[in-house]
Amino acid sequence: MSSPSRHYHRLAWAAVLLTLCVIVFGGFVRLSNAGLSCPDWPTCYGKATWPNQEHEISAANASFERVVEVSKAWREQFHRHIAALLGLLVLALALLAVRKRALGVTSVLVASGLVAASIPIYMGVGMAPNHVLSIWLVVVAELILLVQALRWSNVDSARLSTLTLMVIVFQAMLGMWTVIWLVKPIIVMSHLMGGLLTLSLLTWLAWRTTPGSELVQAEAPRLRRLLWIGLVLLLVQIALGGWTSANYAALACGTDFPTCLGQWWPEQDYREAFVLWRGIGVDYEGGVLDGPARAAIQMSHRMLAILVAGHLTVLGIRMLRTPGLVFWGSVLLVLLAAQVALGISNVVLGLPLWVATAHNAGAALLLFTLVGLLVRLRAPE
Repeated sequence: MSSPSRHYHRLAWAAVLLTLCVIVFGGFVRLSNAGLSCPDWPTCYGKATWPNQEHEISAANASFERVVEVSKAWREQFHRHIAALLGLLVLALALLAVRKRALGVTSVLVASGLVAASIPIYMGVGMAPNHVLSIWLVVVAELILLVQALRWSNVDSARLSTLTLMVIVFQAMLGMWTVIWLVKPIIVMSHLMGGLLTLSLLTWLAWRTTPGSELVQAEAPRLRRLLWIGLVLLLVQIALGGWTSANYAALACGTDFPTCLGQWWPEQDYREAFVLWRGIGVDYEGGVLDGPARAAIQMSHRMLAILVAGHLTVLGIRMLRTPGLVFWGSVLLVLLAAQVALGISNVVLGLPLWVATAHNAGAALLLFTLVGLLVRLRAPE
C-alpha cells in the first residue's frame, strides 16, 4: 500500500493515539457511571460544553428531568469533544487518500455534509426536531461512502480510509443511541466494539503506510494463523467484557476469586443473561438483571479468559523463539500478564475505578499488538 502523501503515516499514527485516548476515556466515563450525565445529544443540557456556573446549573435543572452533576457531566461531554476531533482527523485521512480518485473528494465532502446537516435537524435548530429525516441523511451518507469504498482499490489507502470514516459516522450514531436509549446494554457493547474496530482500521492504515515497517519471517504463515485465531478469541472476550460492564455484572460474584459467591459453580441463568434486545424505554442504568443472570455473564467472561490467555501465551512463547520477534513476543506476554492481573484485581478489590479503566486500556493495547503483527508479518519473497 503506497502512502497518499509524505506525512500521511504521521497523521494516521496521531489518529491511532487519539483513538486509544477516546477508548480509554470512554471506559472511564462508563465505569464512573457518567454515561447518562448529559441527558441530551450532542449538547450537554443544551450547551456545547456543560453547565458549571450556578445560574447555568439552575437553568438546566429547571429544563431537564435529570439533575446536573458537574463532576460527571464534564466527563461525558469532554469524551464527545475528543471523539469529534478524532472524526475530523479521520476525515482528513480520507480526503488525502481519495484526492486523486474521480469524484473522490466530492464524494467524501458530500457524505460529510449530509452527516453535518443531520445534527441540527435532529436537534431542531430553527425548526421542529425531525429524527426520521436526520437518520435518513446519515443512511444516504453511509451508502455514498460504502459504494465509493467498494469501487476504489486500496493501493493508495482510499478504500480503507473511507471505510474508517464510515465506522466513525456509525460510532457517532451509537453514541447518540446510548443516551436516548438509556445505556441499553447492546448499544453500549456495540459502541465499545465500534471504537475497537476504529482502532484496528487505523492501526492497519498506520502500519501499512509507514515505510520499512514489514517484518519478514519464514514462520509468518504459521504465526499469522495463530494471530488470526488469537484476534477472534480476543474480540469475543472483549465483547463479553463489554456485556459484563453494560449489565453491571462485574461484581456478580462479589469479591470471590476463583470461586463465585463462595462456590465453584453458583446458580446461573444463561437464558436471561444473553437476551440482547429488551425493548426501548427501559432505563438500564444500574442494570436490570437478577443475581443468577449476572453471575452467568461473569462466569462466561472468566471461562473464556482462560482460553484466550492460554492461546496468547502459546503465541507469545512461539514469538520469543523466533529471531526478530523477541521484542513483540515479550510485549504480548507482558500485556497479557498485566491484563490477567487487572481482571483478577477488579474482582478481589471490588472494582476500583483506576483498575477497571486500566483493564479497558489493556484490552485495547492487546488488540493493537495483534493487529499490528498481522499487518506487518510477511513471508520471504
